[in-house]
Amino acid sequence: NVYHGKGSRPFKALEGFNNVDSKVLSGNYDGYVIGSEDEMERMSETGESVTKVLIPGLPDESNGECGARISSCFWQWKPKFNVHYEKSGAENVNSPPLLFLPGFGVGSFHYENQLKDLGREYRVWAIDFLGQGMSLPFEDPTSPSREEGITEGKDFLWGFGDKTEPWANGLVYSMDLWRDQVRHFVEEVIGEPVYIVGNSLGGFVALYFAACNPQLVKGVTLLNATPFWGFFPNPMKSPRLARIFSWSGTFPLPANVRKLTEFVWQKISDPESIADVLRQVYADHSINVDKVFSHILETTQHPAAAASFASIMFAPQGELSFREALSRCHMNNVPICLMYGKEDPWVKPVWGRQVKKQVPEAPYYEISPAGHCPHDEVPEVVNYLLRGWIKNLESEGAVGLPLLDDMEVESIQNNITRDLEFVREGSKKSVMVRFLGSKFSLWNLIKSSLKSRFGKLETKSS
Repeated sequence: NVYHGKGSRPFKALEGFNNVDSKVLSGNYDGYVIGSEDEMERMSETGESVTKVLIPGLPDESNGECGARISSCFWQWKPKFNVHYEKSGAENVNSPPLLFLPGFGVGSFHYENQLKDLGREYRVWAIDFLGQGMSLPFEDPTSPSREEGITEGKDFLWGFGDKTEPWANGLVYSMDLWRDQVRHFVEEVIGEPVYIVGNSLGGFVALYFAACNPQLVKGVTLLNATPFWGFFPNPMKSPRLARIFSWSGTFPLPANVRKLTEFVWQKISDPESIADVLRQVYADHSINVDKVFSHILETTQHPAAAASFASIMFAPQGELSFREALSRCHMNNVPICLMYGKEDPWVKPVWGRQVKKQVPEAPYYEISPAGHCPHDEVPEVVNYLLRGWIKNLESEGAVGLPLLDDMEVESIQNNITRDLEFVREGSKKSVMVRFLGSKFSLWNLIKSSLKSRFGKLETKSS
């Protein structure tokens, strides 16, 4: 449901924001669109001609082409919680399963284009992390406080009470909780190892989950994954340091944290603040983000949202850092693929290239123009690359990596640029993709392939 203000006239909150400093006014947000239709600056660092590759567009429902049907479901993992997830492609029983993990502040809705498109070929799931999206608790984790806090209509916000309810003892929305949530979801709902894909925070969780549970992972794709999360020490990793901090995201919120949360929450849950964030992270300002805006705004109006945000901000770090999780995945031969939007203002390309440096054999695709959420900005490109990478792994290398199908093996070590062209809403659109190859020598590539094949034979024989 789209938020409606007191007015009645439609208002395109950010339309043409390149030319004017738009403000969010009271009104109807049904027409919420980012930006103008100006063409984005094209990437070509060498100035050389770039090979064009025609790729499929998304299912065009206006021409009768049907995307996969998406089902909205709930799964109870912990008391008073129903974990929300969406799925598609259940009929593709012999295809690999894919699991998508969202970034901070969004949910499974952010992967609608993957569910509709990839669900025609694969079995696809996308979940909401506990404490976010539609995976918020359906009861107050604390008993009501006598002190008056922020109110939403006539109801007090949840989590601002004086005493923790028994079911919420020890609850904190942390990296460790989300890692465990994903593990149980894969084991109990999907029931077999998955290809896991994560954007931003979801990328870190995907990597962390894979590092701790390599037997449940067929491969990890990172979409502008955040390389750090959490400000406070993990009690298992640094128990002495952790004891210095009196509160670590559990319920109830301390009195001083309640006041801070009230102040911060009023700022960040405001429609204009949400619009500002979307304005930053989407490089292509012609993208219609009405659904994204609506879902985020709707989540902020849940009575548990403010306290959940505070818990997330004060939660301890995971037991493994991003670098440690990446190292462990590398050691356990978990395949990794990197896809990064070049114009991301937060996780800039330098972060993706650092990951590439640590795992040099991982294919790295740099997409432009694309910002922090390439899967939503250029889903045609991300879906094409993801399909190709999975086919490469499933065929054990018999199918070439995306953009390298007609290349010799030696060229995998080079940087390659391709202009990917597709049709969207009846018009042609193109995006530049730069592939960064492995620094391995040909002999190292052969040794790596032999090691992988012999490892699989040993596993089967044992």
